[in-house]
Amino acid sequence: MRGMIPPATGPADPPPDAAALLAALRLQLDWGVDEALAEQPLDRLAAPPPHAAAPQPAPAPATLPLGDQPAAPPLAAARPRRGATVLPMPAVPAAASLAAGAHSLEALREALLQVDTPLRETATNLVFADGNPHAPVMFIGEAPGADEDRQGKPFVGQSGQLLDRMLASIGLDRTAEAPERAFYISNILPWRPPGNRNPTDAEVTLFMPFVLRHIALVRPKRLVLLGGVSAKAVLRAKDGITRLRGRWHSLKTEAGPLPVLPTWHPAYLLRTLSAKRDAWADLVLLRRTLDAENDAPASDL
Repeated sequence: MRGMIPPATGPADPPPDAAALLAALRLQLDWGVDEALAEQPLDRLAAPPPHAAAPQPAPAPATLPLGDQPAAPPLAAARPRRGATVLPMPAVPAAASLAAGAHSLEALREALLQVDTPLRETATNLVFADGNPHAPVMFIGEAPGADEDRQGKPFVGQSGQLLDRMLASIGLDRTAEAPERAFYISNILPWRPPGNRNPTDAEVTLFMPFVLRHIALVRPKRLVLLGGVSAKAVLRAKDGITRLRGRWHSLKTEAGPLPVLPTWHPAYLLRTLSAKRDAWADLVLLRRTLDAENDAPASDL
């Protein structure tokens, strides 16, 4: 039910009695009034006043003859997912051919510069290797980071500094002149992935021929794989680094079986301090193995 709002009093009228107003409102509530209206009724069905502009209908779209209709725009080509690497089919065979034709480390480095990959568009420098190539131990990581990209050397950032300290504790130094005290280090990818993301499967597949050729040219006595990406790629394993680390595996190479030890990546150790105990156990295993080989007679090597 609707009720009328009491008219406002004029300036000459005496001030209304609050009690009288409350009584009037109470009376309307008692009558069932639940909606207020203005003093004058509004006819919502009446025609609008003459000065009010009637709403104009929207203009109809122009109709063209059938032969003059514009052609539909072509469908946009599907774009690759951001961060993904799309490789043409001939890329992997061409990369394998380039790697096989490299007969020295310098030739291998030049061959990597010829690989057509989107990684080159976002990276600054090719990161090839560092250390002594005549050392008995070769380390392979996953991909360069920002510091490595700027300097063009692997493992020179925070994780690389941690790795240097770890290896120094077992008597290995990448700058040592004596091969038996030195080590050699590289990565699966020679170019930094944008945003320091993990290498994609396509990128790992593209560069694996170079990794295997790199190992064949250096011919280390022992190979250490840093992180799950490098361990699974080189060993072609389905297990993760947790199951692979802590024991020697065998890799078939041109020079024969090569002992391989997977271990945690130093970047993971920076985030997970509890894993340093496992990493230390792996280093002790590496040191004891090298010492046993140095002490063994020549006929047993």
